[in-house]
Amino acid sequence: MLSSVDNLEERARNIVLRLLEKGPKSSAQLLEVLEANEIPIEIAKPLIERFTEVELINDQVYAQDLADASRRTKGLARSMVKRKLESKGLDRELINQVASEITDEDELAVATELAIKRHGQLSHLESDVRNRRLVGFLQRRGFGSSIVFAAIREAESHAVKS
Repeated sequence: MLSSVDNLEERARNIVLRLLEKGPKSSAQLLEVLEANEIPIEIAKPLIERFTEVELINDQVYAQDLADASRRTKGLARSMVKRKLESKGLDRELINQVASEITDEDELAVATELAIKRHGQLSHLESDVRNRRLVGFLQRRGFGSSIVFAAIREAESHAVKS
């Protein structure tokens, strides 16, 4: 017969495996779920460490993939990517490392792509209304004002060429 510790370890392992089947998670997210399922930290931490050793959990890869996906699919700026990574419980040093890989040129390229697409959707509006909406749209994604205005200028010149 299994002891209660063995039973808790088995339960914790099943919880983690079930979550990882659905997609990658950070070690902090997994610890949080285990805690919510009343798994003692003395059981949860070694389990997470073991899963990290065998590379079923890799916070570095998770952070990089999440940052890339956030920029590619949602068009988020560096500041918003950092906020998203923080919400996943990732280490501050890791967040800064991943964010530092996003260059100003990358930011401008993403913002310009978004601005061009949105400019086309707002082409029926007067210029000042369209620009005001573009500014708000890009700022909500975390872009700074210099990038926002450079992206809008590029979108306007692209619209004139089209």
